[in-house]
Amino acid sequence: MVGAILTQNTNWRNVESAINNLKEESLLTPARLKNISIKRLQKLIKPAGFFNIKAERVKSFVRYFLKEYKGSIENMKKKEAFSLREELLEIKGIGPETCDSILLYALDKPVFVVDAYTRRVFSRHKIINEKDSYNEIQSFFEKNLKRDVKLFNEYHALIVKLAKDKCRRKNPDCETCPLLKMKDKG
Repeated sequence: MVGAILTQNTNWRNVESAINNLKEESLLTPARLKNISIKRLQKLIKPAGFFNIKAERVKSFVRYFLKEYKGSIENMKKKEAFSLREELLEIKGIGPETCDSILLYALDKPVFVVDAYTRRVFSRHKIINEKDSYNEIQSFFEKNLKRDVKLFNEYHALIVKLAKDKCRRKNPDCETCPLLKMKDKG
């Protein structure tokens, strides 16, 4: 869940470095994150970028997690996804993508995560409009795919891989895109 917050506006490699810093200090528990000074937390998560803002967001999330769920993922998993989503979105600094990443990856809730990769790949193929809202894009996928945690996980991983390998922001390799074959079948 901390990783979902730290990955905002950065890549996972940087987040892994920040998480490793927390692990090395044995701080990756709700109670320890609550008690760590903001300055020390900022220093440890610096590799993730925007560390001042993200430290505040981590602290806000941890306070919520401890207050509402006593720091237990199992307690949190018992709550229905829609209600949990509404709660998470009320936490300062938790937007739809971060919220849905927590729901899917940490809590095993069948919620489709929309990110910049999803927008890029599917708007370039004219499957979605680049200006569609997060909820419109999410709804498109959730209506057209079976609501399944493993499927949503795998689908998202494949989108990320495609975006990194072929559908890059700069210099995309459109000629060898595997989605072209699907378009031809039609």
